[in-house]
Amino acid sequence: MNNYKPSILIFSILGGLVLLFIVSPLLGLFFSTSLNDIFDTAKEKEVQDSIVLTLSVSFFATIFFAIAAIPFSYLLARKGFPFKRFVTGVIDIPIVIPHSAAGIAILGFVSRDSVVGSFSSHFGINFIGHPLGIAIAMAFVSIPFLINAARDGFESVPERLEKAALNLGASPIRVFFTISLPLAWRNIVSGLIMMFARGMSEFGAVIIIAYHPITTPVLIYERFGAYGLKYARPVAVVFIVVSLLVFILFRSLSKPGNSSDS
Repeated sequence: MNNYKPSILIFSILGGLVLLFIVSPLLGLFFSTSLNDIFDTAKEKEVQDSIVLTLSVSFFATIFFAIAAIPFSYLLARKGFPFKRFVTGVIDIPIVIPHSAAGIAILGFVSRDSVVGSFSSHFGINFIGHPLGIAIAMAFVSIPFLINAARDGFESVPERLEKAALNLGASPIRVFFTISLPLAWRNIVSGLIMMFARGMSEFGAVIIIAYHPITTPVLIYERFGAYGLKYARPVAVVFIVVSLLVFILFRSLSKPGNSSDS
């Protein structure tokens, strides 16, 4: 065991440097902002409205797109089909491309001149400058996190359990909802949380689709551009605190417990 001590010490130092790299900018942000500025900013209606809009739209986008993404993840985990590797590569494209480019791509997809935009306009829906447009932008950049996490969860479910249920006469749909989904739920919840968190933090794609109504990341950028760092910093602090509280609350849902399925 003594042979491992130097390695553990080196790895601990490297890990500490990584943690310091993550925490230092955040601590600097908090220590550079007075409590009065934080409380005054938190009371502003514009800030409150932007936070409510950001959280609610991201939550809606996550739940709505999860209806299709979770079954799709099961298909990726269980079935082989032509060009499967290509499909799994396409899923990760939103993570790879610049999000400003993603916003341009989405803008062309939902603009009034597009098929989707033209069709939706008949129902009085215009995605540009609308919460629905924000939801699409958020979902586009964040849905890979849900698909990949759910796929990993379904892959961890023993196929023999599903086959046994099928042999006993259960339908594939019943097997999915009674065996596969319950056993993969921790990964799915984790993916939902990551999709929600990534969506609410999105800036590049959202600002192109809808500068207004204004989300909090866009508001931070707007205040920084118009008034400078002093006025942007308190909004950033408030949003970080809210984001952390929401993230911790949701993350507790997927925390392993002492039950027999953990």
